[in-house]
Amino acid sequence: MTGYEVEVGKSEGRVEMWQLCKFCDLELSSCSGTGTCLSNCSITSICVDPNEVCVAIWRKNETDFSIESLCHDWSMPLYGIMLDDYNSSTCVMKEKNTTSGMVHLCSCTGKEECNDMLLFSPIVDPTPDDQLVSVILVSLLPLLVMGIVIVGMFYWYRAYRQRILNQEWESSNKKRKPKAGGLDCSDACAIMMDDDRSDSSSTHANSLNHNTEPLPIELDLLVGKGRFAQVYKAKLKQTTSDQFETVAVKIFPYEEYASWKNEKDIFSNTDLRHENILHFLTAEDRKVEKQYWIITAFHSRGNLQEHLMHNVISWQELQVLGSSLAQGVAHLHSDRLPCGRPKVAIVHRDLKSSNILVKNDLTCCLCDFGLGLCLDSSLSVDDLANSGQVGTARYMAPEVLEARLNLENIESFKQTDIYSMALVLWEMTSRCEAIGEMKEYEPAYGSKVREHPCVESMKDNVLRDRGRPEIPDIWLRHQGVAVICATIMECWDHDPEARLTAHCVAERICELEDELDKLSRCSYSEEKIPEELKMAIEVEIPEEMVKITEIQDIIAVDCSVCDEK
Repeated sequence: MTGYEVEVGKSEGRVEMWQLCKFCDLELSSCSGTGTCLSNCSITSICVDPNEVCVAIWRKNETDFSIESLCHDWSMPLYGIMLDDYNSSTCVMKEKNTTSGMVHLCSCTGKEECNDMLLFSPIVDPTPDDQLVSVILVSLLPLLVMGIVIVGMFYWYRAYRQRILNQEWESSNKKRKPKAGGLDCSDACAIMMDDDRSDSSSTHANSLNHNTEPLPIELDLLVGKGRFAQVYKAKLKQTTSDQFETVAVKIFPYEEYASWKNEKDIFSNTDLRHENILHFLTAEDRKVEKQYWIITAFHSRGNLQEHLMHNVISWQELQVLGSSLAQGVAHLHSDRLPCGRPKVAIVHRDLKSSNILVKNDLTCCLCDFGLGLCLDSSLSVDDLANSGQVGTARYMAPEVLEARLNLENIESFKQTDIYSMALVLWEMTSRCEAIGEMKEYEPAYGSKVREHPCVESMKDNVLRDRGRPEIPDIWLRHQGVAVICATIMECWDHDPEARLTAHCVAERICELEDELDKLSRCSYSEEKIPEELKMAIEVEIPEEMVKITEIQDIIAVDCSVCDEK
């Protein structure tokens, strides 16, 4: 037996050897808690239990240091903590939070008085470089947090704005077209939709002119090409789903900025909204593509010229097409809304069948306002004179061809639209099955001029020869068509002052439908048709331009009253 080991007892031939440890109560010490220290304890103790190990505890008080050394059962807590390094042969001090406060504590076993030499972990002082890095990191932390907040707010705003736009879009699609009889001044009348919802729209369409980023639009198919722009069928993607709205996108090259701006400015006038005028969504300056876009509703039937080329129309369809065309032009020319609020009158100046779209309910809507003119009261005679001789030569009124517009009277600009509308009505009538024998579609003046006539060529036909598209006698055998023909002739009169207004034309066609319904009921009941009505049907149009007053008497439309309205 060595001096450090004690034989405690013998039991059935087994010898138990217990631990020798330093064992002093709390004593003052000069150990500062760094490097290696001795406990300076003079008492060696034999641990009384085989589970006991050597323990040393170093404490720092306000004015001095103290060390406590003892034996302790490793399986039992000491000052509220469990020993975790008792199997070590050295006593490495670790900072612990005990019930008596913060202390440095170590435990060991397997070596005599292993708790006499206390090993403290070295305290590494930060270098100047480390301090500088810490200062920089602390200084940059507020900027980093601010950057994260700004980026988060930006993405939140984008998501919020897209959600609002999508909600407006979806809510507008639930609105329906109002009944015939005009619009009121409420927001509900701002949106016009076909019964099959073929019109894409927005409750406040002009608010879509967001000026921040382009709408998510995918071009699909080229459907039209004109002098200034191309028209595409496109898909406007929804932000919250894979669904999309079909829209039309009119694309102007950068050099056609003036045409794009003029059409955008006219479309942006909220008073323009009407069921017979193409519904405008927004306009965009696509800087990346170097293009200007105008986004509108899409109508799958295409323009009126294409429709007449491929389809023969019935008498009822002629009424619907003609009436809706006149109503669209009347709204354009009107200086007041149906509710009585003042409105700036607009003239189209390029009315023709290729600038009129056919909706799914077979009504017309006007489009292509690149040459449109707002008849603002602030315009001077010089301003009107500088507007130039514009339009398509085939559809130009005599006074436009001759460059003799009465600039003192803004009504003269409206009268040029009426002349062009008369030619379109003639094209419609030429494809109506009610006239009997029909030819293939041809535009006004047909083969009398070449496909794209110049102004001088049209002067020869319209001014020198006083020519107009032919109205054959066979067309007059149908009572309704005879009235339409009389209306056409009054609308293309050589004297602008003698032409009807668009409002009068619209009312005449509407009242014509009522009168023919009465005649149909009379025929069905085998009542005798008055003799004067029979005489009216037999009226022939002479070669010189005259008014068919007898046919006008049938429908009893006083155009002077219409104009006063």
